[in-house]
Amino acid sequence: MRNTEGRSQCHRGNIKKYHQSTMDNLSDTSRAEKVALITPWINPEERVTVQFDDQRDINSEVLACTERLVDVALETTVPHLKQKLSLPLSDVEVSEDPTHYTRDPDKPLQFKRLLLIVKGNRPAIVY
Repeated sequence: MRNTEGRSQCHRGNIKKYHQSTMDNLSDTSRAEKVALITPWINPEERVTVQFDDQRDINSEVLACTERLVDVALETTVPHLKQKLSLPLSDVEVSEDPTHYTRDPDKPLQFKRLLLIVKGNRPAIVY
């Protein structure tokens, strides 16, 4: 019995390692795609939409984006106070928001803007 269980565990471990390496390759590809989609939106004049599990349609600004993190400044209920967050790209899905348009007057008007969907609830705001 022990040998059978030992083989099953080793076999499961190999599958798990193979599955993990495959997932890492997919994650790297999707990370690069996410960075390519987010980078053009790094502009203090443009806003993007961010959605958390508990809050939706939050206006925000993309401050920076790397292969691991995207830095955003979320609008709050207090005027002129922004909540700055660094979000892991693995927790972010990138999409388009057709309900808002762009606002930078130096660029042509677009009827869509970037939508970042974040897994999890919005962190508490510390004043």
